Amino acid sequence: MTRSRRRPVALLFAAALLASACGSDDGGGDDAPPGDNGEAAASGDDCSVRLGYSAWPGWFPWAVAEDQGLFEANGVDVDLTFFADYLGSLDAMVAGQLDANSQTLNDTMLGVASGSEQVIVVVNDNSTGNDAIIVDESINTIEDLEGKTVAAEAGVVDHFLLLQGLETVGLTEDDIDFRGVLTDAAAAAFAEGEFDAVGVFAPFTLQALERPGSKVLFSSADFPGTIPDHLVVTPELIDECPDTVQGLVNTWYATMDFIDEDPETAIAVMAEMAELSVEEYGELADGTTLFTAEEALEAFQPGDDTTSLLYTADLINPFLVDSGLIPEEADVSNMFDSSFTEAYLDAQQ
Repeated sequence: MTRSRRRPVALLFAAALLASACGSDDGGGDDAPPGDNGEAAASGDDCSVRLGYSAWPGWFPWAVAEDQGLFEANGVDVDLTFFADYLGSLDAMVAGQLDANSQTLNDTMLGVASGSEQVIVVVNDNSTGNDAIIVDESINTIEDLEGKTVAAEAGVVDHFLLLQGLETVGLTEDDIDFRGVLTDAAAAAFAEGEFDAVGVFAPFTLQALERPGSKVLFSSADFPGTIPDHLVVTPELIDECPDTVQGLVNTWYATMDFIDEDPETAIAVMAEMAELSVEEYGELADGTTLFTAEEALEAFQPGDDTTSLLYTADLINPFLVDSGLIPEEADVSNMFDSSFTEAYLDAQQ
């Protein structure tokens, strides 16, 4: 995706190193919490939210929101749960153990195809390199993957990326020795020499690349726009607690404002959550592009390229079926709700 109003993590990291912040006008007084605009968001419902997120640079901002009290500032009672295992968060969402979760478009479609009703209310970011297929020194082309052992977490985003790459040279999963392994375990095993190749997302890419001679064969940067990341909620949460959903959306953008205003503090929180140094976290900067609210609203609109979620979903659906990940295409007709982002933008004006 190529747009002018991006908020790259690279810029945030650079700003942190320079100890300067890009100030933004939040409309509140000097004593107002970030995103509060001088008063806490009104909450007409009495709802608490079980919100899940996992180890991805586009979702670590939730840790900043918790650290800085931004949920409370926006009138939301949140039970925030970090999942070291991304698949575990997807399973918890499908099982009804979460009211909201942070996940990718294709993984949301997998959940919907399985009968789980999920609605995207925030577009967090696009993966622009932080999902990668990493290989040993014997592999130099995608064709070289034929017959090799390739590990990835089955059914989730890097499995999807792997299948996309194979398709470009006429190969399928049947042409490789695929091993379904949880992302953290796959990265560790590859680093120790157990597999010929591995599909992982950041920050586990750094661990996989510790293997001598290893390199990125291809990444999400080679498939622009096809791995967007989101906040999804249940339809019940929208129906029963719409003010709470609005509060979640407001909190996300308040967190983006805080990152702009105090990048050094924000990046320190995210790096600690990722169990990385600030410098190591900075290595992930270019691979995730965080969206502004304007960008997110644009992504919700119909379009004729992968800047549009609807267009991207139409590309992903047949691919998931053809790859055997779902038996029939997911019904995405009720999967996108831009109204909360629209309301946030209206309130800023």
